[in-house]
Amino acid sequence: MDKVRIGVIGCGGIANQKHMPAQKNNQAAEIIAFCDIIKDKAIKARADFGKLEDKVYTDYKELLKDKSIDAVLVLTPNCSHCEITVAALEAGKHVMCEKPMAMNYNEAKMMIEARDKSGKVLTIAYQNRFRKDSIYLKQQADANMFGDIYYAEAIALRRRAVPTWGVFIDKEKQGGGPLIDIGTHALDLTLFMMNNYEPAFCMGKTFHKLNKQTNTGNAWGDWDVEKFTAEDSAFGFVVMKNGALINLKASWALNIANPLEAVTVICGDKAGADMLDGLRINTVIGGKQVMINPDLNSGSVAFFEGSNMDAPHEIEAVTFTNAILGKGKLYVTAEQAAVVTQILEGIYQSDKTGKPYYF
Repeated sequence: MDKVRIGVIGCGGIANQKHMPAQKNNQAAEIIAFCDIIKDKAIKARADFGKLEDKVYTDYKELLKDKSIDAVLVLTPNCSHCEITVAALEAGKHVMCEKPMAMNYNEAKMMIEARDKSGKVLTIAYQNRFRKDSIYLKQQADANMFGDIYYAEAIALRRRAVPTWGVFIDKEKQGGGPLIDIGTHALDLTLFMMNNYEPAFCMGKTFHKLNKQTNTGNAWGDWDVEKFTAEDSAFGFVVMKNGALINLKASWALNIANPLEAVTVICGDKAGADMLDGLRINTVIGGKQVMINPDLNSGSVAFFEGSNMDAPHEIEAVTFTNAILGKGKLYVTAEQAAVVTQILEGIYQSDKTGKPYYF
């Protein structure tokens, strides 16, 4: 097999903006099937990213019966990630599932079990790991530049940028609001840099302070107050088994002057780093405090065979097909993504009970 034949399940915004363009540019991939419960969306996706003879489906189960499909992209609302991923793996397909991995940790474990039984590739779409600053920071963390990372911040704060399309603000279908939507990216980056996937307990608090407001000044227009059932902000403290602490901040609509999204701050006993104003590394050299600003535009960060593209979503796409073709390893493992989901669930549970949540 020199090309991975892909079926797309869910032809909404994230499919059109990220996944389908990336796989169309991927020389090792070919999209051959499109599925959406709204048939017109699948037909349009075929027109934009496929060929006239490619198949269109409204039922993902019918798509999974197609033996010519090697892999699927699960790009549906969070509530169906587990169901579709498990079915796809059982049908013998490799899977890339959009973030977050699942609604809860039990679902994430079901997905891993299905992967193990199938022997297929399963990865989760945390594309922020493939940014130049993220790649460089991870390389330095793995080289022990920072020493023991004992404090970190995972930040995903918007001022007034609530997604008003699809089901983003529907708690039942998504499992939550900004914490599970964009906080998941920041937490994933932070755990990855710390190389720490053993949480002990957490405390969290969510807020519904702005979601019933009108005349909001929102970037994508006013939201429907009747449909906005998810939180508008969420915050949590996560204590790891080794004593390290993560401060997680997530909001779609916070009255804050300097919004930041999908960034991390890490502090070790040797040095620290943040993404608050570009990538900055702080340490002590010759008894003096030093701030280092790496030039990420010089040289290359391409590190996967077959990838000469810089866009994170394009590198992500190539990484997935390389893993299927036996040309490389996954950069985002299902086990890592499951811990992200486990912590997010813990923060929501802590908010519900008003008590610490122990893992």
